[in-house]
Amino acid sequence: MQLLNKAIVTEHLNMQSAIGAIEALLHQQAAHPNWIKAPERLVIETFSEDDAHSLGSHLSMPATMYDGKNEYTAVKLVTICPDNPSRNLPTTTAIITVSNNDTGEILAIMDGVYITQVRTAALSGIATKYMASADCQSVAVVGCGGMAYEQLHAVMTVRPEIKTVYLWNRSREGAETFKVKFTRDYPQWDVTITVCENINDAVRDADVINVATRATEGLFDLNHIKSNVHINAVGAYQPSMKEISNDVIANSRMVVVDDLVGSRHEAGDLIQAHDSVDCAWTWDDLSGDLQALVTGALQEKTAKSNHGVTLFKSVGAASFDAAVALYVAQQAAQKNLGSSIEW
Repeated sequence: MQLLNKAIVTEHLNMQSAIGAIEALLHQQAAHPNWIKAPERLVIETFSEDDAHSLGSHLSMPATMYDGKNEYTAVKLVTICPDNPSRNLPTTTAIITVSNNDTGEILAIMDGVYITQVRTAALSGIATKYMASADCQSVAVVGCGGMAYEQLHAVMTVRPEIKTVYLWNRSREGAETFKVKFTRDYPQWDVTITVCENINDAVRDADVINVATRATEGLFDLNHIKSNVHINAVGAYQPSMKEISNDVIANSRMVVVDDLVGSRHEAGDLIQAHDSVDCAWTWDDLSGDLQALVTGALQEKTAKSNHGVTLFKSVGAASFDAAVALYVAQQAAQKNLGSSIEW
């Protein structure tokens, strides 16, 4: 069994590999629906909102995967602690186990924080690849936390022609830190990065907007964005949360989710839009999921067009974590990465 800490996972997992693993999973799910099993994740709220603590959550996310020869199980355990940044600790902690179902042998135990960030970002990268206009030149980053960092990485990976990045964060300091770190870590992309004081200044000219926040109401309106913008929304992972306004959702020519079942329980933006008497959008207007997008089932709807907003909403599913974690576990076995121990 290999023990893989965050440094090892980060060093040996790149964005293109994560995108490839997830696209392969989506094709496999379409061809063999019974080969991938991922029950809806268990979410338990932690603490209560008070002066001492913010409301957090613990998530348990198991999935099994059969590849035609072998079957594996990956289980991710996640704890989300909103107060951690004030303690100089990450908001999200996670660990993932990967095991062989034939023998029950645990192949690897690995840090799950970077895998969570990369797989979430990879989903946005895939959606951008298929949904955004072909001539993208700029991207806005709304919310400059850990998820947003890799999300920009993913968008740049699939659209390296982007030249301008706009950043907005509730604290300017967070956006400035993001800018310095991204410029340092990814010098291969010749982009101009601008920190914006006002969110509308950030999104106004963007061809792609990445949103990753814990907001509880829409952050920008339809009249503040381009008519053909593509939006990747990965925050608002609980029904009480919301970062995409109802008028943006209702006027999107395409709304695609990563997980059909999970989105109906967790995608706060879409749940609230559907439930609102003042919003015309309902679940019947959902265009489809990422699997249909990648396999071509939504091909007519995804023909590149300059007429209408496109929206990708991600809540995450255990199968995506499993695909990326299995890739890392197999790389670890082949290259003897991390620490090898007898269990």
